[in-house]
Amino acid sequence: MSLVQQVIQTAAEELRYPTPSEIRTIQNFCETGERRIRIAQILASHERELVERGSYQFWKQCPVTPSNSGSLRKTASCQRDQGWYIRLVAYCILAGNEKPMADIGTIGMKEMYKSLGIPLANWVEAVRCLKAEAIALLGEEDAVEVTPYFDHIIQALAYPGAPYFMNEGVLTY
Repeated sequence: MSLVQQVIQTAAEELRYPTPSEIRTIQNFCETGERRIRIAQILASHERELVERGSYQFWKQCPVTPSNSGSLRKTASCQRDQGWYIRLVAYCILAGNEKPMADIGTIGMKEMYKSLGIPLANWVEAVRCLKAEAIALLGEEDAVEVTPYFDHIIQALAYPGAPYFMNEGVLTY
């Protein structure tokens, strides 16, 4: 749901007109539309490059991981999911909020990885690497748009309050 739709739906549910603050929020959303579209297009056109560079950075930090085990199937699956995270961030940028992430299911992805026995700490670090690559690609000014969404994914995958650490090249909790 876009920010505009969300504001209108909230006002309608409360049987009121949008507040001046909500209208300013919509105005800002419209004024930043071209920028958000441009950022989403950059992410889309560089998805493969971001995934490859992010994977490389992750494997340098965590050389002992299923995605770097020599199994092309595991590598392809992990990189497919990394591309999915980039696409999810692009959806959120276009919508102007985290609603697409909530609708698609950040909670479900954590449970899926746990059920498959994939270390969540590895995914947290992999998403951090994707975030760093996206920031490097976009530059600091545009990175302001993507950072909160990558951070949301990282928080969704992390155990609340549990630190993670490296142990012989393997991230663990």
